[in-house]
Amino acid sequence: MAGWVSRMRSAFGASFLWLVSFVYFTQGFRSFVWTAVSYQLKDILKLSPSASQFVVSAAFFPWSIKPFYGILSDCIPIRGRKRVPYLIIATILSLFPWVVLGLISTLRNSHIWLTIFLCMQNFGSAMADVVIDAMIAEAVRSERAAFAGDLQSLSWSAMAFGGVCGSLLGGITLSNLKISNIFLLFSVLPTIQLLSCASVDELSSSRKTRSMTGKNEGLEDDGNLVKDENLGLQTSLDKAASENVQSEGDATSLNGNSSLLGASNSSTFRISKAHQRRGKEKRTATEVDIVEESDRSLSSKWFLSLKSAFYSLCNAFRQPIILRPMAWFFFSHVTVPNLSTAIFYYQTEALHLDASFLGTARVMGWCGLMFGTFMYNRYLKRLRLRKILLCAHIGLALSILFDVALVSRVHVNLGISDKYMVLFGSALSDAINQFKMMPFLIISGQLCPPGIEGTLFALFMSINNLGSTLGSFFGAFLASALKISSQNFDNLLLGIILQLVATFIPILFLFLIPKEATGLVA
Repeated sequence: MAGWVSRMRSAFGASFLWLVSFVYFTQGFRSFVWTAVSYQLKDILKLSPSASQFVVSAAFFPWSIKPFYGILSDCIPIRGRKRVPYLIIATILSLFPWVVLGLISTLRNSHIWLTIFLCMQNFGSAMADVVIDAMIAEAVRSERAAFAGDLQSLSWSAMAFGGVCGSLLGGITLSNLKISNIFLLFSVLPTIQLLSCASVDELSSSRKTRSMTGKNEGLEDDGNLVKDENLGLQTSLDKAASENVQSEGDATSLNGNSSLLGASNSSTFRISKAHQRRGKEKRTATEVDIVEESDRSLSSKWFLSLKSAFYSLCNAFRQPIILRPMAWFFFSHVTVPNLSTAIFYYQTEALHLDASFLGTARVMGWCGLMFGTFMYNRYLKRLRLRKILLCAHIGLALSILFDVALVSRVHVNLGISDKYMVLFGSALSDAINQFKMMPFLIISGQLCPPGIEGTLFALFMSINNLGSTLGSFFGAFLASALKISSQNFDNLLLGIILQLVATFIPILFLFLIPKEATGLVA
């Protein structure tokens, strides 16, 4: 272990490894503060399950436009750097909302303002996620490519550890601290992340910065050359004017008219001053032209870079081999209504499960996720993706049966407590979802053409996130239509049964997935 740490440190540097680990840890630890958000919506704002789920779904929309952040940082560098400045901006956007919501109760207790600030916070978190992924991709190029797997393992481990810690501590702190204090306590992590950004040297961008600086220096040299040429031209003009006037003076002197010589000298002085003023105006105009040309050139370069990125992205995505499987993953989320918020209300209001226990259930979910990853890599990755996804949706249907039993109270007759049903249901659901997520990651990597891998992969993730968001909106609409509230859960069982039936709909469209594709990385 010590040898591995030493090799990683020598390859990437301690500050970079710390930043990667801390950013991913913070992403996982977000469950700590979002538990408090759930109770803020339910207990303080007194929102219905459908309204609460609508707020959360709207707040998570920034995760659906991840390619925008990638294209922005790729095409428009800030002071010659493409990553760290955007990571700083993202961290500030992640930090500011929690501080404001923690300090100002009127904003925290308004569902409109709460939604706006939560959306801003997710905008920062999503941008940080894209930027740190890009930094990892750049860090493992060329001579450090052998460490790619190690760096990815480090990042995922840090996120899983953060998720476990956030889930455990989220419920405990909620039982002992005010929600406002939890918001302020969580803001410590983005603050540390912001300070960590200052210690990272963006090596790849530094080289680009030096290159751009060299170009600017060359531009300055060209400007100096133009200045020198103008000065030389002005000197020649002054010299010619002086010689002409001097010739006129000499001629006048030969004619014996000495008074005209003084007039010639005065005329020479006035002409010289006029040329100097014109020379200064020309030099100033030349400098302005150079700066304006540089600005126009830079703006044109950014525009062409953005245009090229969007064109490549659209051209790649229009290919049927990419469009069809992505359409399946999108519709597999949209067609299945998400009733998680309604079930959360049922667990807390009807079953009276406390926050600390629900945090423990989320830890079981993280354990199920890691177990699902292990099982997939060990036994399923050689199967065809169609079969894996078929099994995944059948497994999701089985996990929904836990909710059916929980709401119908069938388990009580079998002597099984509510807590065991929630714990095993959470673990099973997250494990099965990982069976579906792993093929998505694999096929996304296989379909990305060279040159735009990062941006296209971000687009794939955004499509997946957008599908989940729309599925949550669908669930909120269904809960509202069934009139499910914090006091009325009569129709919750019907909603879960409809969710169960909808889980089988994506199976009918598995023909969109490439027939020969397997879970092995191409």
